[in-house]
Amino acid sequence: MIITKTPYRISFFGGGSDYPEWYKKEQGIVLSSTIDKHIYITCRYLPSFFSHNYRVVWSKIEAVKKINEIEHPAVRELLKYLKINEKLEIHYDGDLPARSGMGSSSVFVVGLMKALLTLKKKKISREILAKKSINFEQNILKEIVGAQDQTAASYGGFNKIQFFKNKTKVVQLDFKKSLSKLNENLLLIYTGIQRNAQDYASDYVKKIDNTKKANIKKIIDQAALAEKLLKKGDVDNFGSLLHEAWVEKKSLSRNITNIKLDELYNLARKFGALGGKLLGAGGGGFFLLYMKKNNQIRFLNKNKKLLNVPFKFSAEGSKVIYKNFTR
Repeated sequence: MIITKTPYRISFFGGGSDYPEWYKKEQGIVLSSTIDKHIYITCRYLPSFFSHNYRVVWSKIEAVKKINEIEHPAVRELLKYLKINEKLEIHYDGDLPARSGMGSSSVFVVGLMKALLTLKKKKISREILAKKSINFEQNILKEIVGAQDQTAASYGGFNKIQFFKNKTKVVQLDFKKSLSKLNENLLLIYTGIQRNAQDYASDYVKKIDNTKKANIKKIIDQAALAEKLLKKGDVDNFGSLLHEAWVEKKSLSRNITNIKLDELYNLARKFGALGGKLLGAGGGGFFLLYMKKNNQIRFLNKNKKLLNVPFKFSAEGSKVIYKNFTR
């Protein structure tokens, strides 16, 4: 039996420049951090006396004889991709809801990839784990996804991730005092709206052309500026820059926000939020807010129906937390 623990991520700046439609032509930059919320994947070989060959537990419980009968697309195709034919059981558990802007689909792929390869007694580096996961999602599943979520989940930490045509560079940002203060001033609010990121990403990707080139370059410039602000310890201006980035992101597609999300953000601004952004491709999920601690207390006390999810930045990427190769 193998159990992996893989972190969700928060993307601050540069999101959108990590799509291959962009970084195959221009450099992309993302500033992001993994957090202390995780997806857990448990894999084990099944004893021969079970009538089914594959059991997959997620929002459904599947027990089937053939790989092609598995409904979960990532599980089904990853078993084929890694050429795993043994009788197998896979369990999924997550600290946060799926389809919420935290990169859960890619985090799942990274965690399952690591679990299955470990079960096969194969070691894999963070770099190769990220590359394989990106290739699997983009070229095997044919999903419209970027490359930041798989990279963040594989490496862990607060990073500047640079995307080039043929390589990715991960630079860990070790600004401890700044990051501690930043973490203290952040709220993670669950909007209760679940959405399919594909619906929003496809609209965005269609517009990665000359009409949106200036917008994306501005988003990349904001990522570079945000790094400089953290280095100086200027977390308040980092928070204000989140507002500018949110305004810029909304200009990329009319589907990114809606009335409910705008109302939430405008309310937070009235309570002193310097900035914020919707995480993920858009449409719902989690809203990240930069707000001083005293304002956070007032905001949450006055709006008790809001679901705040406390979190801490995390330095760890996907890892195996239990392994036993006994069948």
